[in-house]
Amino acid sequence: MTPYICAMTITPPSFSGQRPGQLSENLGDRSRAIFREIVETYLATGEPLGSRNLARQLTVPLSPASIRNVMSDLEHLGLIYAPHVSAGRLPTEQGLRYFVDGFLEIGDLTQSERSSIEAQVRAAGQDTTVDAMLTEASQMLSGLTHGAGLVIAGKADVGLKHIEFVRLEATKALVVMVGENGSVENRIVELPPGLSASTLIEASNYLNAHIAGKTLSEARNAIEARLNSARDELDTLSKSLVDQGLATWAGATSNTMPQLIVRGRGNLLESIAAQEDLARLRHLFDELETKDGLMQLLDLAEEGEGVKIFIGSENQLFSLSGSSVVVAPYRDSDQRIIGAVGVIGPTRLNYARIVPMVDYTAQVVGRLLT
Repeated sequence: MTPYICAMTITPPSFSGQRPGQLSENLGDRSRAIFREIVETYLATGEPLGSRNLARQLTVPLSPASIRNVMSDLEHLGLIYAPHVSAGRLPTEQGLRYFVDGFLEIGDLTQSERSSIEAQVRAAGQDTTVDAMLTEASQMLSGLTHGAGLVIAGKADVGLKHIEFVRLEATKALVVMVGENGSVENRIVELPPGLSASTLIEASNYLNAHIAGKTLSEARNAIEARLNSARDELDTLSKSLVDQGLATWAGATSNTMPQLIVRGRGNLLESIAAQEDLARLRHLFDELETKDGLMQLLDLAEEGEGVKIFIGSENQLFSLSGSSVVVAPYRDSDQRIIGAVGVIGPTRLNYARIVPMVDYTAQVVGRLLT
């Protein structure tokens, strides 16, 4: 059954080789039909499709010999390959990308499915904490898609309400930053030698007079502008504290690292049997659980609009795992990207089903966080 096509932006990553438009010029109707059958069989079963079975599945009658000739052409284009000499054909990563860009029909969610997603995420957020809400979103995506649901949180750049410096040692201070949403972040900064207690108090008073309602990045820009026009308002030592305390967004240099929430890894293990595949998958999670990996995935989600689909080696972060990742950013009330939700699974994910789920979950999380 052909699903209803919903209006949705999917931003494909760039990849080497021929572009989808160029490939389309090289494929006739017969080649496209055969290619589509091979990919859809793979997505449904994970198994290669041979010429004899293909001949039975096609609506247009073709002999196995004719099908083999077309399959040879598709192999030459890099869209399919034979896993074994006598086996049928499977799509390559480039073939999957071509299918996603040119053939995939994205099904819309029903109103009941939308209501269920929003109710689950909203209930977790109201009953407990933001972390619980994000955890529920990850768990829900895992259950709905049979992949590993993931949420990246931590790039929140909320408006500041209050900031205070507390001396810990002669050359170290604790910066306590309170957000308008009630969040509290503690950050340790280095103090210039000989800094007096009165200068710390002066810095706190000055900042609190000028940061109200501003995000960290906005506060830093505003203070730098003031320092450039009226340097006598804050001496050089206090400026050093400002630079250290407001140089980056919350979480980037503090002990509260950006957070990765993953639920449903067992779903992936059920789909992957070979030991080498398990090792590659573990490598992916090891990479993701580093701060650099989290920021790379979040940065990838920021590029362009809409849902991003990464297939296998299209991106260096996933190149060794042989996995596909469907990810969408969620935004605050000012439309700034503050995190991402997504699904990790084998390359034969049900993209048509997963893309709208990830997209809508990201919208719900963004709305509830604001």
